[in-house]
Amino acid sequence: MTGGKVSDATDEHPEVWTAANIVTIVRIVLIPLFVFLILAPWPDWMGSFSNADAAKPWIAAGFFIILSATDGVDGYLARKRNEITTLGKFLDPIADKILICAALLALIELGTLPSWIVLIIIAREFIVSGLRMMAAYGGVVIAASWYGKWKTFTTMVAVVLFIVKDSSVVLSAGAQFAYWFNIASWAIMILALILTIVSMVDYFAKTESSLHLFSSSSKGR
Repeated sequence: MTGGKVSDATDEHPEVWTAANIVTIVRIVLIPLFVFLILAPWPDWMGSFSNADAAKPWIAAGFFIILSATDGVDGYLARKRNEITTLGKFLDPIADKILICAALLALIELGTLPSWIVLIIIAREFIVSGLRMMAAYGGVVIAASWYGKWKTFTTMVAVVLFIVKDSSVVLSAGAQFAYWFNIASWAIMILALILTIVSMVDYFAKTESSLHLFSSSSKGR
């Protein structure tokens, strides 16, 4: 079966500690720091800085953007240096899922986002991971679709907006600005939720089609 099987080991870089994998591991290690920045209260000594509380959500949002951007960095390094590894294929999507889940759970803790939205998004990640495992067991690799990529992008944008939408900077810009900022934040979050569901349905269709094709190919041998 062409195009469906996992790449041979000879196509992958033999080393584990490649530059791309190090970037991915650092991203995972720094996720607790992001959670600390968004949830932990400022230490007493931070009170000496003016507008410290106002800056907190923006610092957390900026750190989240940096961690999100490293997803492109490790992918670029792996391709540029020809250092694609099995570990990298495993860790890269896991790092994205952990980062997004951590951010969404933090938003629930802050009372900014309803838990049912987070439940749908996280449930989708478990379901898609299960579908990929089923396909892989059948000798098929299901590539990430554009639905999934846009889902990830819109979710990350929505997370950034939700982190800062109730900040004093936004609220002090005027009632009308804060109102439309809130509307835009919810619009993008709803779009992310729709893409979450659509991409999950797409994975179901691809898994069924791929496994049916694999089964037919096996019977014909």
